[in-house]
Formats: sequence, C-alpha cells, structure tokens
Amino acid sequence: MNYEKKQKEKAIQNRDKLFQDPGGGVFKKKRWPFILSKPVLNLWSGIREDALDYCKSNHIPWWDSGNEPTGHLLSSQIACINHLYFIRQRQDLATLILRNIDISIQQAISIDTGFVEFEKVGKERLGKEKQLTRGANCTSIDAMMLGENTNGKRMLFLIEWKYTESYPPDSKLKGESGQRRLEAYDSLLKDPECPIIHKNIKDLYYEPFYQLMRQTLLGSEMVKRKEYGAEDFIHLHIIPQENKNLKERITSPGLSGPDIEQAWKNTLRNPGKYVVLDPKEFLKPVFVCPDTKSISTYLGQRYWE
Repeated sequence: MNYEKKQKEKAIQNRDKLFQDPGGGVFKKKRWPFILSKPVLNLWSGIREDALDYCKSNHIPWWDSGNEPTGHLLSSQIACINHLYFIRQRQDLATLILRNIDISIQQAISIDTGFVEFEKVGKERLGKEKQLTRGANCTSIDAMMLGENTNGKRMLFLIEWKYTESYPPDSKLKGESGQRRLEAYDSLLKDPECPIIHKNIKDLYYEPFYQLMRQTLLGSEMVKRKEYGAEDFIHLHIIPQENKNLKERITSPGLSGPDIEQAWKNTLRNPGKYVVLDPKEFLKPVFVCPDTKSISTYLGQRYWE
C-alpha cells in the first residue's frame, strides 16, 4: 500500500477521535469519508480562529475551496499551517527551528506580522508572470521565515510543504499554456548568475522540478533585491520520509540521481541551498519546550504515528 492510501486510511480511523466529524464532505463533486463535513475542523483548535483571520486579512485563498479551509484531510496547505502556525508569534521556537538548519543563526526575525508567513510572494513579479497574488496564479512559497546570524547577516528560509503528493512520469508542461510558462522564466534561467546551472532548460519543466525551479528563482531574486534585508536564502523541501513516491521518483528524463534531493542538487550552482527534511525532524527542536505538548501530541496522532 502506498503512502497516500495509508494516510487516507489513517485519517478515516482518526476522524471521530480527532475531529468528532462523520466525514462525507464533498471533493470533486463526490462525497468521501476522508473529507470533513465541517471543513473548519481541519485546522488544529489551538490556531483555528487566528489562522482563519490571517488568511482572510491577507487575501490568501484556501486550496480547492477559496474562502474557507478545505475539508480534505490530506491537504498539504492545511498540514503546513497545522505544523507551523503556532510558532508565528514565538521567536524562541522559530529560532530553534532555524538554528537546526543553520547553526550560525542567532535569532529569528519577524518578516511582516510574525516569524512565519504563509503563501509568500516577492515584492515584484517573477520573470514575466502576470500577477502578484499570494497563493494563486504566480510563484509563491508555502511558508517563509527569516533568520539573522552572529555576524548580523540575514537569511531567508523558503519552505515548500508536501504531504501525500506525488507526480507521474508524464508531468511535463504541455500545450499553449505550457509554452507560455516556459517563456515566463527563460530570461532568468539564461542569466549568467542564475542559481540553476542545468544546461537543458526544458528538463526543468516537469513537476515537481518545475515548482522547485520557480521557487529557487524566487529566493534568488528576493535576495538580489535585498528584500527584508536578506543576503542569502535556503530552500527547504518538507516531505514525509515515507512518501517514497515523491522522494524517489525522478519525473524528468534529463535529470538524474537516486532521489529528488540529489537530482535537484545536481542542477544547482550551490547545492547546499536546497535541503529536504521530514516534518517531524524539522520541528523536533521545539518539542523540548514544555508548553508545546498539546500541539506535538496532535501532530503525532494526526500525521506522524
């Protein structure tokens, strides 16, 4: 049984205990046992009201549902918010997480209104993209953090969050829409200082590498513009260890490596800028704090165990 099927079964088994919801919500015009009938319950109770207000006030759309959270228990957007929202106003916890990625980080720095921001975009359009809207119709990153090291140098941390996603071998962009997307980033990819050094640009237009390419360019362009005073960036790909369909499948015939991490590192001028981590490993540093027991228990029951 693959990871997605296992997680669906787990979600159904945990549904009554964690959500007190009978399921049977609608997804793609059908009712499913892993779709909550009350979608708002998909967010952990400890962050629910704040997260709803945050997305509303920042005009951030919810995946597959628009104005309210999806009831889909396998949503990676919901997973990202459930894992990270509780540290938005906790500099101590944010610092522990960033220091675990880069030991030189002295402290987390607030970006806009907190130490984690969701569905972030740059301050200018990327390449020839036509819009600049958080979470829709342009390049955005699931979550973003900012750290400052002992020398006062600031670094952006771009966080792409995955849950049960995987991509088939035929995931190449196709048709007129695909061609327009190709043209949107060509000038950035052909720049001599581009952080991506893979010679055949078309090899990058297969998911999930197409997404990684755009996010790498986003981080690079934000640093060039010194957004938030950042002088460098790290691109974090958060993928459950057991999701081997995503981690071990190389969808582009022009890229190679034993897994997605090495295949993407092979395209980069500086491979150390790209890091793949399991969600539990990513958050492990904060759970030494005694006041994180409720959220760690919830995440463990729902996602990790």
